[in-house]
Amino acid sequence: MPHEILIVDDEPDIRVLIEGILRDEGFDTAVAGDSDQALAVFRARRPSLAILDVWLQGSKQDGLGILAALHREEPQVPVVMISGHGTIEMAVQAIQHGAYDFIEKPFESDRLLLVVRRALEAAALARENAELRLRAGPETTLTGASAAIGAVRAQIERVAPTGSRVLIQGPAGSGKEVAARMIHARSRRVGGPFVALNCATLAPARFEEELFGLEAGTDPAAHPRRAGVLERAHGGTLLLDEVSDMPLETQGKIVRVLQDQAFERLGGSARVKVDVRVLAATNRDLSNEIAAGRFREDLFYRLSVVPLRLPALRERREDIPALAQQFMTRSAEVSGMPARELSADATTALQAYDWPGNVRQLRNVIDWLLIMAPGGPADPIRPEMLPPEIGAGAPALLTLDPAADIMALPLREARDLFETQYLQAQLLRFGGNISRTAQFVGMERSALHRKLKQLGVNSDERERIGG
Repeated sequence: MPHEILIVDDEPDIRVLIEGILRDEGFDTAVAGDSDQALAVFRARRPSLAILDVWLQGSKQDGLGILAALHREEPQVPVVMISGHGTIEMAVQAIQHGAYDFIEKPFESDRLLLVVRRALEAAALARENAELRLRAGPETTLTGASAAIGAVRAQIERVAPTGSRVLIQGPAGSGKEVAARMIHARSRRVGGPFVALNCATLAPARFEEELFGLEAGTDPAAHPRRAGVLERAHGGTLLLDEVSDMPLETQGKIVRVLQDQAFERLGGSARVKVDVRVLAATNRDLSNEIAAGRFREDLFYRLSVVPLRLPALRERREDIPALAQQFMTRSAEVSGMPARELSADATTALQAYDWPGNVRQLRNVIDWLLIMAPGGPADPIRPEMLPPEIGAGAPALLTLDPAADIMALPLREARDLFETQYLQAQLLRFGGNISRTAQFVGMERSALHRKLKQLGVNSDERERIGG
């Protein structure tokens, strides 16, 4: 989506000139001749950048006054000042007041375009850095080689460039926000903001304020206009996380916003137009919520243009080793501690656990292990070092008690016991994939089938052809 630039100058010829230069380069433009028009257009359109003339004849405020007003309301929007009576002192004053740069009239079009592009790039970088600081180490890819997560990635690649609304469903902690960020990153809106609103954390009375923002009071300095998430996401993507927790009354208003791409701020009457791609996420079955009268059917159909389901971690156990390694590396980077190696036995124990908290829980466990697991940095993490609830569900082979009375068993029974537990653990490790298990243990696939049948070991997973 092209950036929109607000041009404020009291000379119509200058406005037309700048507008022509910018439009020829693919930018959208809006124009104003004085401070009242400038603030009205800014509040209604929320441009990506403003170009302000310092001297505005017949205006209540000059360019520096408008600059201050804009930055009170939207400090992240870059402003370029222009003037035909420029001095070094004026340029310094403009920069000190928060302008990105100062250009003296008459100016060359190449100089103007260079400054505009640099200002937009700087604003995008500042927005990205601010988001990274707020969300230390956000996940931006769905890790794993399983068929389940591969199918999700393929769906994201297809839907991301289209601009369609997507309803992302899946259990808590399965990576719904990661999927939303992937959609944004692969869309035509990647240069715009990504804004997430967690509907589950808001009190019902605050929903509309967060969504639509507040109009300025009679004293704008004391009660300035505050943009809601719809405005902050203008030109980009808005994620309504846990959308099923949104109050019914607000759901009705969101339906209208999705239809009109416009709304009114609380306390205001002016219609604010926005261009936002809305994604929604939920861990609930919205069909049940609709039947229970807690979710609007018309909102469901507007949000669920393309449905996307994230699998639970237990549905893709073969991805756990790669995820655990990724989380260990990132946790070590954040904490400044050396990364620890996970032994094969410990990794298999992780794969045996059902992970009710899904990927988020696995990440937390890896963070805990890096800090709390006994031993030094060079010592691998063993199954007995895992949290008790995880170790308790590990295959018997991994938790075999050295003091157990195995010596009381005849050789054949002891061997069969070991082989049974070993093959159960390996099948679990490879997600029930007979071919990959046979390759790892060094057996022909048919021989492994016979051995499993002989030992009475059953795989609940169907064999994947060529897997």
